[in-house]
Amino acid sequence: MRRFLLSLLVSSIILLESSCVGLRQINELAIVTAVGIDSGTKPGKVKLSAQIIRPADARGQTGAPAGGTGQPIYSISTEGNTIFDAIRNLGRFSSRRVYWAHNFLIVMSESYARQGIGDMVDFFTRNHELRMNTWVAVTSDKPDELISTITGIEVVPGEAVDKLFRNNQIVGLAPGSNMMNLEEALLSTSAQPVVARLQLQPRGISNKKPEEHGSLKQVELAGAAVFREDKMIGWLTPKEARATLFFLEKLESGIEVIDCPNDENRRLTLEFKNARMTVKPFYENETPRYQIRLRSTADIVESGCNVPVEQLRDLADTRLEKLMKQRIQNVLDKAQRQYHSDFLKLGDIFRNKYPQEWKRVGKDWNQVFEGAKFEIETYVDVKSAVVKAAGDGIK
Repeated sequence: MRRFLLSLLVSSIILLESSCVGLRQINELAIVTAVGIDSGTKPGKVKLSAQIIRPADARGQTGAPAGGTGQPIYSISTEGNTIFDAIRNLGRFSSRRVYWAHNFLIVMSESYARQGIGDMVDFFTRNHELRMNTWVAVTSDKPDELISTITGIEVVPGEAVDKLFRNNQIVGLAPGSNMMNLEEALLSTSAQPVVARLQLQPRGISNKKPEEHGSLKQVELAGAAVFREDKMIGWLTPKEARATLFFLEKLESGIEVIDCPNDENRRLTLEFKNARMTVKPFYENETPRYQIRLRSTADIVESGCNVPVEQLRDLADTRLEKLMKQRIQNVLDKAQRQYHSDFLKLGDIFRNKYPQEWKRVGKDWNQVFEGAKFEIETYVDVKSAVVKAAGDGIK
């Protein structure tokens, strides 16, 4: 009898362990794949837009099953006094519980970002469903329009933007900003946040009206938003954002276009590769000084210049070195003189080498950073003249 009761107890425990405790049926959830945050219609209000996937229709508009609408997403928006209040207001008209675990993107309007994003970061980092690798961006367009725009060849817009970020190194014109590195920068005393910029551009071509070139808007990564503390203070152009990536993400390759030496109306396209930047800090007379060196190789991938290859290689060396040095100088000027914000994380480098000095100057780093001096050296070796397809050579 005892053996029978023991067997019954063990069987019961196994059944309980294997049961779906807390199971959530997919047809009971509103699965969010992108979020837009904007200033509300009234002062102090927050407007939240959510891109919700339709699982039954996500196979594509032409492949919708019987009873489906054919639309892969459903976008809704509401307002509240806070982000959480706005989310709860979704329950007034959403028949399903909002589920955040599959969210790809949080995009904020410029007006909201300039008011301060501390509340947004606080809420979403406390949300146990949200992943810390969720992409974060700022847009000068309307966030609700941006997250509702079908872009690329993906069915779900949020997934398309996710892949734009994942393949960002191919173009390298915006930082790969996610919730983790945004929170890290906000908590840091030696660095300021920089967030990718998303914008809508009329680049798509309608299959039904191909003669109307650019009749469809598409989402693209282009530049970055610079912050001081939790408030946005300005933009970086795509070229400035590329120079920023040398400091933040170790950008190894990219494309640069320069004028031909004998004709300013013709162009020479160079692909730089194996780029390596080293930044060495020094502290002299109570003033930080940085030695910045960038070394790279490059290939001539397209030439419209009527110049012999050997002569062209020597000219390309010099011109590309000057161009890359100027790009780095421009972004340093933006950080030091225009925005007064160390979004390049030069404070981190200084603190790591001079921890004792940092204890004295760290609390006033913004003012100390403005007086820092820089020595920039660039070395480029054009190895060969090759012809490639536009996507080749990017590893």
